[in-house]
Amino acid sequence: MTGQPGEAMDVQAEYRKLPAVDAVLRSEQAAALAGVYGTAQVAAMLRELLEAARTAIGQGDAAPDPDSWPDRLAAQLEAAFQSTLRPLINATGVIVHTNLGRAPLSAAALDAVRRAAQGYSNLEYDLDQGSRGSRHDHARALLQAITGADDALVVNNNAGAVYLVLAALCAGREVVVSRGQLVEIGGGFRIPDVLRQSGARLVEVGTTNRTHGRDFAAALTPDTAAFLRVHSSNFRQIGFVAEPDLAELAQMMQAHRRSNGGPIVLIDDLGSGTLLDTQPYGLAREPMVQESLAAGADLVTFSGDKLLGGPQAGLIVGRRELVEQVRRHPMARALRVDKMTLAALEATLRSYQRGRALEEIPVWRMIAAPLVELQGRAEAWRAQLAADLPDGVGLAVWPGESAVGGGSLPGETLPTALLAVGCAAAESRAAALRRRRPPVICRIQRDHLLFDPRTVLPEEDAVLPAALRAVFATA
Repeated sequence: MTGQPGEAMDVQAEYRKLPAVDAVLRSEQAAALAGVYGTAQVAAMLRELLEAARTAIGQGDAAPDPDSWPDRLAAQLEAAFQSTLRPLINATGVIVHTNLGRAPLSAAALDAVRRAAQGYSNLEYDLDQGSRGSRHDHARALLQAITGADDALVVNNNAGAVYLVLAALCAGREVVVSRGQLVEIGGGFRIPDVLRQSGARLVEVGTTNRTHGRDFAAALTPDTAAFLRVHSSNFRQIGFVAEPDLAELAQMMQAHRRSNGGPIVLIDDLGSGTLLDTQPYGLAREPMVQESLAAGADLVTFSGDKLLGGPQAGLIVGRRELVEQVRRHPMARALRVDKMTLAALEATLRSYQRGRALEEIPVWRMIAAPLVELQGRAEAWRAQLAADLPDGVGLAVWPGESAVGGGSLPGETLPTALLAVGCAAAESRAAALRRRRPPVICRIQRDHLLFDPRTVLPEEDAVLPAALRAVFATA
């Protein structure tokens, strides 16, 4: 449509090429779509597409090919009904990737979720007594056995666990915290804010970089409810720094209890928390839950979906009378978890109980993956793609580093091997990979797309090269 004489007649001709709604709906493909999406949805979507086509014709575009309407309708319906939460391939090398769903679940955990969700369960039913039970009993014995704690409680996440402990045990009283541990966690949530919301009063001691046991001792008053240690999971201080040992704080509090008899507790917020030693895998030492309890912490809180490798949850373990007090708090109901979370958590903990965490839990399989295995997988990808990518696209295997992520072990990396794909317009290629089904998320460095096999699940090994072939097959 160029504005020449006869333009109006041409536009009208294009309008006449648009099909009638009934004609498209009578097609075999439209009938099949109606069986999936419902007749009303198919008809409504078709009307939207026709209206968009009319608008486009009015702006000078040609009408779509008359035979293309069933396919256009199918594509639009599929896009409209696509879930906003989609599985993807994490090729970034960040193991516990907060933006990508944190820890992938083990096969046993996935099976447990399916079995718990597909029918009824004894979530709050005592099978022995034939009467009402408690969801808090699930995973409780496992956490006791694995950590050595007297009791355990599961809530929705670790921030919820910290909040609930403070609200139940410290509301209206003082909680002593080192200034160097007044951290901000993901999403802008800050420990001082959590404390205030719980009703406890914050007492800061020490300095940003150095706090000693004597600072805590000097802060003790009849109104002190707790000492709170917050593990700096997502940052690290180096240089002229000091913080009191947990055992030192525990001894101080025991002496205080003997002399004063007041209810004062030592709370250790480990953040990520781990049940396995991280050092054998070339990582810095991360405090273990069992060690915190052995050192004298009354209560320890940690996450379920980070280094534990399970579902999102906040775990509270420690002295029975304290855990029971927390369990009875009204907010415990608001922060409780559902049957699927409990099923996944229990299955994950069973792997630890059997000594099979390294083999069965994806996070620990990734952490423990030998470099030679990662090099082999990256080389296999390169070999599969060598003859398929267009001229001008470079393929190489580079040495690189993976990160644990998820606010765990800040600054710590693991050696890896990266498939490096050198190309023009790397950003647009990465965007095209994100639009794939499943999406593929990678890193970009010096005009190269980087793919780390450490975080690509073995069953995805064939999917990643296929996605690259498809993306580079387009102009």
